Amino acid sequence: MTKIVLVGAGSIQFGAQLLGDIFQCDALSGAEIVFNDINPDAVEKTRKLAQDHVDEHALDHSITVERDLKRALQGAGFVVIMIEVGDRFKLWDMDWRIPQQYGINQVYGENGGPGGLFHALRIIPPILDICEAVTEVAPDATVFNFSNPMSRICTTVNRKFPKLNFVGMCHEIASLERHLPEILGQPRSNIRYRAAGLNHFSVLAEVSYQDSGKDAYPDVRRLAPDHFAEMSGYSEILATARKTGKSVATEGWMDIDLDHIKEVRAWSDRWLFREILKHFDVLPITTDSHFGEYIGWAYEVSDHRGILDFYTYYRNFLGSVKPMISGELSERMVPIIEAMVTGQEYEESAVNIPNSGYIRNLPDWLAVEVPALVGTGGLQGIAVDLPSGVLGLLTNQIGIHDLTASAVLEKSRDLVIQALMVDPVVTRVSKVPAMVDHMVAEQKPWLDYLK
Repeated sequence: MTKIVLVGAGSIQFGAQLLGDIFQCDALSGAEIVFNDINPDAVEKTRKLAQDHVDEHALDHSITVERDLKRALQGAGFVVIMIEVGDRFKLWDMDWRIPQQYGINQVYGENGGPGGLFHALRIIPPILDICEAVTEVAPDATVFNFSNPMSRICTTVNRKFPKLNFVGMCHEIASLERHLPEILGQPRSNIRYRAAGLNHFSVLAEVSYQDSGKDAYPDVRRLAPDHFAEMSGYSEILATARKTGKSVATEGWMDIDLDHIKEVRAWSDRWLFREILKHFDVLPITTDSHFGEYIGWAYEVSDHRGILDFYTYYRNFLGSVKPMISGELSERMVPIIEAMVTGQEYEESAVNIPNSGYIRNLPDWLAVEVPALVGTGGLQGIAVDLPSGVLGLLTNQIGIHDLTASAVLEKSRDLVIQALMVDPVVTRVSKVPAMVDHMVAEQKPWLDYLK
């Protein structure tokens, strides 16, 4: 019997999505699912949602809550980390706004730039504690991480626990899977593609037609501008939701119906995306401004109305949506588990794992997002060739990720300052030490380990 431990299961919306994936998988019939979370009220809501679904559909899964992590991990084959610390949006506001008050213009402030650094400094220590418990109690388990900032978390965990089977998962690749059929006028089954980079900083590397083997990238480059220039962005989605009260789930690999939105700004949300497509001749898999979190000049060319409207919509949507367990596949983790359990090997589109030569010019220790072959032996990354311009953008992140990991592991304020001063997003440095002290004071419960 397969045992899956969900750490941070109080995240009910995301937990409901994962549970729906698990419940619809025949290979996981009868699986033991254990919820672990520091918030007893939140995890009880998730447990009840799961148990009600099991009872209603006469499933044979076991659902339990175990607040002691080491007891929860006993006999686990798979562990899922989906934690966030503190008040997510209050802290995100600090990550984003405080650096701006010190003269640093950044986009979003969640995964890259100064905001991404402070987010990483806050969330990595508890994730390391979870991983330490896994190595002690269930060392052969495969650990899936869904928390952000993905690449910094994975890089640090891999440095601290190099033998741990640790895989970062993100559904951003779903954006690409949704758009390619529309751009090319082909069913998904006739499109073969590979993408690579860092999480939220990845591009389409190759795409071809399955039936003929013909390179489809020239068609993507020709057709993509018209497709994206006319597509609704978060400004339109937010405005329509306010007018009609109708929210739209925008994340996942399902098709999204936006036909009810009639007025669209040209390239809404995608001004930065347009610049990457135009000057680097590649298609980012992130079709909004998240790509710009890693780029110093992104603030100049981003659609800031779209960024703010995304943030407002995302916060409002998470606060208002009713969690439901669906029979449709939402995330990419369960197909990986199914392949590992059954031995039915397949190619997974995107996992975050140590580079190990999969992307040239990047060090082996850096966590990269690449496709992988999955089967009973686990995951084996696939090498992907990227153009020199994209590699140039990616190599700018090497020192930042190295210093982030070192700052956490050595609990060093000085290394935090260095990580900021090598970041291309940081263009004013005289007040960086004061900004670090300000942030540590504001987020003292999580950052006061820095000395």
